Parts: sequence; C-alpha cells; structure tokens
Amino acid sequence: MSDASGPFPYKLVATDLDGTLLRPDDTVSPRTREALAAVTAAGAAHIVVTGRAVPWTRHILDELGYDGLAVCGQGAQVYHAGEHRLLTSVTLDRQLAGLALAKIEAEVGPLLLAASRDGLDGEVLVGPGYRVHEGPLPYVPIKDADDLWSAPLNKVYVQHPTLSDDELAEVASRVAGGLVGVTMAGAGIVELLPLGLSKATGLSLAARRLRMKAADTIAFGDMPNDVPMFAWASYGVAMANAHAELKAVADEVTSSNEEDGIAVVLERLLG
Repeated sequence: MSDASGPFPYKLVATDLDGTLLRPDDTVSPRTREALAAVTAAGAAHIVVTGRAVPWTRHILDELGYDGLAVCGQGAQVYHAGEHRLLTSVTLDRQLAGLALAKIEAEVGPLLLAASRDGLDGEVLVGPGYRVHEGPLPYVPIKDADDLWSAPLNKVYVQHPTLSDDELAEVASRVAGGLVGVTMAGAGIVELLPLGLSKATGLSLAARRLRMKAADTIAFGDMPNDVPMFAWASYGVAMANAHAELKAVADEVTSSNEEDGIAVVLERLLG
C-alpha cells in the first residue's frame, strides 16, 4: 500500500477510459464523478491514462470538465487538457514498423491496417477491410495502405481476417517484439507501438510533472495494455469486465464499469 498520509491513502488516481471510467455509452456516472471529486478534495490528483490518441480523447475530457494532465496514445502523448496543449509526443519509427509488419505477415498472411497520426489533430487512417467500431470517433478511410506511411505516426492498428485478438497479439509479440511494442487495448484493437512505450512510461512522465511517484499511485484498468501501468503503480484494480490477463496481475478486482467499479473502491478508501 501507499505510504501517503491523510484521509485518502494515495496522491494519484490513474484511470483508463474505455471499459473502466466510461460506461458503454461513453459517459461517466454521477456516482463515479462524485467519488473522483471527493478524492481530489482530499488532496489527490486524478489522471486519465488511455490508449486513445489525443484527438479521440479531447472531447471526452472537455465534456467531463477535466483540466489536468492526460496520458494518451498508449503512453505516447502527455496532454494538458486545461490548456489543450501537447506536452510530449513519441512517434513510431515507420521503417521499423514496416519491417515488423512484414515479419508478422510472413507468419500469418495479409493484415488489415489502420494508423494514428501524430499531433493534436492527428487523423486515424483506416485501410481497406479494417473493421472500425461504429460510433462518434472520426476516421479517414484510405484506398491504398501505402498512404498510412506518409506522415509521422503514434501507432499502427492491426487486424487479421481469422485470428483472434489474443492469437494475433501473441504472434506479433513473438516475431516482431524486438522491433516494436505490441499491445491489446480492446476488442479488435491490437496495436504496434514504439519499442519500450507503454502506459507506464507515459504515466511516469506525467507523475514526475506532478511531483508524484509510483508509490503514490492507485491505477484502474480493464485490458492487457493496462498491465504495465499496474506493474508501475503501487496498487492495481481491475474491473469485473477486465481481460483475464489483467485480472491475473491485479491487486483487486472491483465491480464492472457499468456498476461504478471505480467509485466502489474510492468510497471504501475514503472511509
């Protein structure tokens, strides 16, 4: 447990967005908002740590009235929500990514591709056949996958016509893990990242800016991309709806994102 003193035992509360802080309709419940407000009133900071890049995160943070730091793009971006400013950004080496893709395709055949461009207004480009989650998030369909490589990227999304997400992530890690990072962020979302990048690297950068440490931090998540964040934080809480890989390394499993799982834990810690 944390060595922080006071009515709440942590100085930093790190929450994933999808499947964790957000309900399935992309809203945050009043109960969870109140619990987070109580935590910040007790002197802790709340930080959002998401796989979404800034352009897909900004509108949600604005709707929440969130004005602190956010870690976006799987740790690639540290974003100041109050100032709408990108503080740090890490890009994917496109040559290494191309080599990684070639190695994966040599093993499993052609992949379906999408990519997230760098920057505050970076577009998500979607290649032929790539299955996009329908919803409000904007993307740009492209006819030629070569167009993915025309500008700096934070990450590449890969799908396979028949392999499951777990199977694809396993193959990608095995054959290309020395070139790129590989993570699974949700259903149909396997990502290739800059090598060594994770939510933990982004969160540690943001925490340093806030003059906080891993020992001060409680983290909430639901997918394998949250595993490094749990390893970094003092205490990791998986949602009931979490992937088995994350539950296996969690200190605690709470209720689901639909059942105010974050609030359940924060209310208990607030006493």
